[in-house]
Amino acid sequence: MKDGMDPSAVSRKMRAFMEGGSWIRKMFEEGARLKARHGADAVCDFSLGNPDLSPPEAFTRSLWRACGEEAPLAHGYMPNAGYGEVRERVARHAAVEQGVPLGADDVLMTCGAAGGLNVVFKAILDPGDEVVVPAPYFVEYRYYVDNHGGVLVPVPSRPDFGLDLAAIEAAVGPRTRAVLLNSPNNPTGVIYDAESLAELAGLLRRVSARRGRPVYLVADEPYRRLAFSGHRVPPFLALYPDSLVATSFSKDLSVPGERIGYVAVNPAAAGRGELLGALTLANRILGYVNAPALMQRAVAACLDACVDVGVYERRRDRLAAVLEAAGYEFQLPMGTFYFFPKTPIPDDRAFVRLLQEERILAVPGSGFGAPGYMRVAFCVADEVIDRAAEGFRRARERALAGAAA
Repeated sequence: MKDGMDPSAVSRKMRAFMEGGSWIRKMFEEGARLKARHGADAVCDFSLGNPDLSPPEAFTRSLWRACGEEAPLAHGYMPNAGYGEVRERVARHAAVEQGVPLGADDVLMTCGAAGGLNVVFKAILDPGDEVVVPAPYFVEYRYYVDNHGGVLVPVPSRPDFGLDLAAIEAAVGPRTRAVLLNSPNNPTGVIYDAESLAELAGLLRRVSARRGRPVYLVADEPYRRLAFSGHRVPPFLALYPDSLVATSFSKDLSVPGERIGYVAVNPAAAGRGELLGALTLANRILGYVNAPALMQRAVAACLDACVDVGVYERRRDRLAAVLEAAGYEFQLPMGTFYFFPKTPIPDDRAFVRLLQEERILAVPGSGFGAPGYMRVAFCVADEVIDRAAEGFRRARERALAGAAA
């Protein structure tokens, strides 16, 4: 039997996942193909949220110091939750951001925010439990929830991508175990406002009290520090007692490949001790064991460091001018490094193929649960944005001409 054709080689579920796949990775692979054919400088790749800025100098210095440590077991196992002194430093830092007192025991070091979310879902979900998420949402959430027997329940957002509280309330059912929020949001760049979040917290309090079992608020916020134009990300833990934050240093320190992050648990959460115990066990039995030892020590010494967010804000404004001149409709991102404009025709996948013909790579909104849009990542050099201007214009004109024919 030909390679790749044996139906017994993988599970039916994984085969279905592979066929559906991740649109982000598909476009990344398409970019590699186009670059090999035409040269890297001929392709404008807006497909992957891979930060291109160098890490802050403070991180580089901290990493070198950590590399030079010669203490016994400097690279050995530690408690599954992470080094105690690292968790203490992270807790003090997170307490300021989140507006609640946190100690080392409220923090679990993880293999990035993705690892943190998987640990959270392993700890709180029973088979068939539901996780409500506003759409559009990060592509991988569906897989993370499914990993642990859960069911992702997308709900529509408002036209400006803000929270639709009525839709969330309608989606909360007897099997709802958590509401998952990502702010600043990938792919829209929206920051959920404090008033909407307070209303959501009130809803979850009522539902939890009625059931006698908490519905968790889970915040995924690796872009917290990438906020523009004076926008501020409200603290999630201060809103609601049964809340957890999963985050990483991937975007603010520009180290996504190092896979380092943490989960912080609200100290007022019901059954806090048991929850933290479950998270710690999940970190081990999922195979992470612990977050990377070297990276724990490196980030702990530079928690206030951050890339120059002004660079991303300048690129946002530059790309906004390009998209506006080409006639696209979009919301100006408040944070992250993504635009999520409407595609000029309803078939976002067909339009993304037109962009590919112009050697521009974007990701269809269908992959984020929002057909008729596309994600454009602007963590690219200024010249890439400028070079794409004519291609964006031509693709839109061709799409509209084809629709009118």
